Amino acid sequence: MIPLPQRLLAESLGTALLLATVVGSGVMGVALADGNDAVALLANAGATAGMLYVLITTLGPISGAHFNPAVTLAMAFRGELPVREAAAYVPFQLIGALAGVVLAHAMFDLDLLQPGTRVRTGASQWLSEGVATFGLLLTILLGARHRLAALPVLVAAYIFAAYWFTSSTSFANPAVTLARALTTTFAGIRPEDVLGFVLAQFGGVVAALAVARVLDTEAQQAD
Repeated sequence: MIPLPQRLLAESLGTALLLATVVGSGVMGVALADGNDAVALLANAGATAGMLYVLITTLGPISGAHFNPAVTLAMAFRGELPVREAAAYVPFQLIGALAGVVLAHAMFDLDLLQPGTRVRTGASQWLSEGVATFGLLLTILLGARHRLAALPVLVAAYIFAAYWFTSSTSFANPAVTLARALTTTFAGIRPEDVLGFVLAQFGGVVAALAVARVLDTEAQQAD
């Protein structure tokens, strides 16, 4: 078992690099897209998916590569991560997420902290976040059981697709959501819109856990 301090460092570092990619690629995409939001979103989605593959492959063997309180909660609920350790993971993910946003701003010579102004609210956005998180968790839970070696590709592919098929562009992560409320860039969200997203995300977690349990039970019976 990897010592907890090393796992916490991996979670914080991974979440920081994920947010630096999400925000930084959004800034670069907008700068190079010449007003074409589709091109900017494509750049944002591709960079995020690529970084997720790298982070899960390299840091997964150390910490499990959660980088997401929703994933940590699901693992704790399933008994795959002790509650005490899960409680330690979450603040390090939040710290890493904040550090990643600050790092992205610094790399593009922007104000380090800037409350988000991008409006992301309403039933369609909340539904999108619930669906995005449900799909991500189901990908992780079923992928870990049936295709563990392919999990980095599965998660990266799902997030790339979810950027495009959800109206919210798939935050699917409470730490990411909170951190993105501190940027006015392409990736940002208004602070007042965060709560709706986070509640929808946890709703997606509950749904994914329920469905995964049914599917796992049926798979075990088939075996």
